[in-house]
Amino acid sequence: MRPYAKIWIAAVAICLAILILASLILPESFRLKALSDIIQCLLLFSGTMSLVPHVALTRGRLRLFWTLIATGITFWFTYQLYWTYYEVWLRTDVPDLWAADIVIFLHIVPLMAALALRPHAPQDEYAAKLRRLDFALMMIWWGYLYILIVIPWQYVMANVEAYNSNLNSLYLIEKLAFLGTLLVSWIGSKGRWKTLYASLFGASLIYAASSYVANWALDRHSYYSGSLYDIPLAISMAWITVIGLRTRDLEPQAGIRTTSTSHGVRLARVGMIAAFSVPLFAAWALLDESIPPRIRWFRVVLTLGAALLMGVMVFVRQRLLDREFVRLLSHSRESIGNLKRLQAQITESEKMASIGHLLGGAAHELNNPITAMLGYSDLLMSTSLTPEQSDLAGKVGQHVRRTRSLVASLLSFAKPSPATMAPVDLNTLLRTAIKVLQPQWQSLHIDVRAEFPHEVLLVRGDSNQLLQVCVQIINDALHVLDEHDRRTLIISVDHKDGIAIINICDTNVSGTFVEYVEQTSDSSESLSGLGLSACQGILRQHQGKLLWQQAQDAGISIRVEIPVIPPASGKSAPTGVPVIWQPQPFA
Repeated sequence: MRPYAKIWIAAVAICLAILILASLILPESFRLKALSDIIQCLLLFSGTMSLVPHVALTRGRLRLFWTLIATGITFWFTYQLYWTYYEVWLRTDVPDLWAADIVIFLHIVPLMAALALRPHAPQDEYAAKLRRLDFALMMIWWGYLYILIVIPWQYVMANVEAYNSNLNSLYLIEKLAFLGTLLVSWIGSKGRWKTLYASLFGASLIYAASSYVANWALDRHSYYSGSLYDIPLAISMAWITVIGLRTRDLEPQAGIRTTSTSHGVRLARVGMIAAFSVPLFAAWALLDESIPPRIRWFRVVLTLGAALLMGVMVFVRQRLLDREFVRLLSHSRESIGNLKRLQAQITESEKMASIGHLLGGAAHELNNPITAMLGYSDLLMSTSLTPEQSDLAGKVGQHVRRTRSLVASLLSFAKPSPATMAPVDLNTLLRTAIKVLQPQWQSLHIDVRAEFPHEVLLVRGDSNQLLQVCVQIINDALHVLDEHDRRTLIISVDHKDGIAIINICDTNVSGTFVEYVEQTSDSSESLSGLGLSACQGILRQHQGKLLWQQAQDAGISIRVEIPVIPPASGKSAPTGVPVIWQPQPFA
């Protein structure tokens, strides 16, 4: 903790000690009342200021979280200023029917909105505009409840007893709802966030309990400012400063983005429940005959206005949701189209590779008889022949040479073209290959588990050729698993001694890997039937290796090794991978 923070906390502790000592020693008097009110203002001002750096130094969702927390504490501080103004400056008691009570009631709403942001959890794809509408809907709903239940006994028909009873009951429900939300956030968090939520829960619990006891004492005319009832309340105020200063040294980090939308859906459902509860309150207002008619009609008119406002917000929210759905549908169609085009390109590449291997083999087989024919034709030309025979022998030699040129062209076509070397992100490459082959492993009912490291692994190579290797190996492995009735394929990436290691297997096997050669074994379970010769040739161009291992009743484990290049310091190297989808983990 920084030195100034220790001095700050020590000053807060001194103020708290003075308040406790005064409550124990001084009798009920204006001096005690003024001292208690001023110290409580100082404690809340200190808590508010301790949260300001969080708002200034953070960004995005984390900044909104701290802004809402600071707003809630500011509302509390404002209410205490009003209280101090009446009791110290005006030297009079706070009115029984006090308009400032709505400030202390609403100060919890921004705190609940901050918790609803869930900054400790990965950020989902729930649209920010929709989330803001849901927050606004909930704030309007709490304000509507206050006006519906409390305000009529203040302005429509003044009744101090009914006003205090309804205010305390509604405020207690709000505090319990906040404590429940805070408890859920505490349980669902970890690390520094768990410490933060635990501190907030402790301070809020002390505040809720002390305010409830203070209201109980106030109803029995035993409460006065500066009494022992204010000590737990002051402790909760001082705790806010400790939270603000200690959390600055242990700054929690906002969660990363994920594809989950479950939290946004739950938040939307809560908002819908709040909107649909308005007609129930209208029915209650009409059917409760124990309520005076003036208050009953006030509540009915208020409910109609709230229903209209919430209905407009729900309509706007639905329009935004429809636009979001259309955007996602268009993006999905575009992604599916790109995947189909990439699959077609890969299929064509595989066909051309097969044709190239076929032509290469045929050309090698033709070279031997062509060489013999050329030799015999030259030998024939050197013997004594008639002019007609010499002309025929020359034509034979000419056509043999033409055939040899054609074979040379076939060999040139079959020979792989030079690779375009560039830095390639290996994790992204494998994710793309898995996504391309998703229809295959889903149709075979095989689960694909991907285990990739967090760091970026860059290799130097041709992204298209390496993608072809990954697709070929994974596709062949899927078919081997299906033949042996195995349902899980594990794809993992490791980094050791400057070498990236890709393991593709159906179980964890141990032992020695051997380098793949085209005639490894005649066993039907060996790699000789996988057609990986082209992959081995590409890997050799990239200074890599293709190894395999077969264990009894353990399936086949394929291992690819390829050198890693370190990323340039301070610069993000281009990956060169033709990624057509946003990479996400598959397991």
